[in-house]
Amino acid sequence: MKTSAPAGPAAATGGTESKARSRGRRRAPGEPRAIGYLYILPALALYSAFLLYPFGQSVWLSLLHWDGLTRATWAGFDNYRDLLTDPALRAPFAHALLLLVFYSALPVAIGLLLAALLSRDRVRGMTFFRTVLFLPQVLAMVVVGVAWRSILAPDGLLNDTLRTLGLGSLARPWLGDYDWALPAVGLVGTWVGTGLCMVLFLAGAQRIPRELYEAARLDGAGPVREFLTVTLPGLRPQIAVALTLTIVAGLRNFDLIYITTSGGPGNTTSVPAYEVYHRAFDTNQVGSAAAIGVALTVLIFALTTAVSRLVEGRRP
Repeated sequence: MKTSAPAGPAAATGGTESKARSRGRRRAPGEPRAIGYLYILPALALYSAFLLYPFGQSVWLSLLHWDGLTRATWAGFDNYRDLLTDPALRAPFAHALLLLVFYSALPVAIGLLLAALLSRDRVRGMTFFRTVLFLPQVLAMVVVGVAWRSILAPDGLLNDTLRTLGLGSLARPWLGDYDWALPAVGLVGTWVGTGLCMVLFLAGAQRIPRELYEAARLDGAGPVREFLTVTLPGLRPQIAVALTLTIVAGLRNFDLIYITTSGGPGNTTSVPAYEVYHRAFDTNQVGSAAAIGVALTVLIFALTTAVSRLVEGRRP
């Protein structure tokens, strides 16, 4: 009959080493976590110097009445109260939210449609097609604005084409029309953003396993059902990225408005970013401009956070 060996110093040592290894597995490898923060300290210092500190200064200026030259006076929350009560300040935010249809919703919808069509079947000249659609992303927005201002001018390419086709009654000064100026600028934003969304969705569609499409076709799924059950769920991360990028681009839009309409006619195309510039440098209302900038930052943060929660399904 065998008997177990008595526990000795070796067994005790083995138990101690086992506990040490267990603690080592629970602990992150490498240096202590406190040392890790030193590696991000330079980037954090730059981020604080060029982003957090200026934002804090903007918050402080938004609480003042200041023309940029004379002594400032305390305003409290008057500038923010004006954002809620003054129609001239509410209008730019309403215009920006409307432009999100053109800058975000339409590019994402068109990009999804193009990605679904191009990823389903092989298309000749795919590289050329993607390059042409993505080209607006590599152009400076100032260049885009100057080009489209020429196209949409009363004697521009668009009106000349309409007259050539016998549709001269549709010609109009697109950027000078009170009803059409904002949609005209918005369609330029759609043209710029569609290529980015399409490239993102095509890249995401290539990562979806082909077996899922084959299984859907074996189940009798048509193109629409295949898109809704396979492609769309597989593109959720890319949709979140596309919505975030296009929403930010739409809300911070300044250069295109400045080049094409300068907020006109009247203030029908004024947006918050342009209003910040106009009030700070044209009318010397620095405190009001800072309040608009802070409100715009909060709006962008709220919308992008909502997109992240809803599209990617993250829990707070």
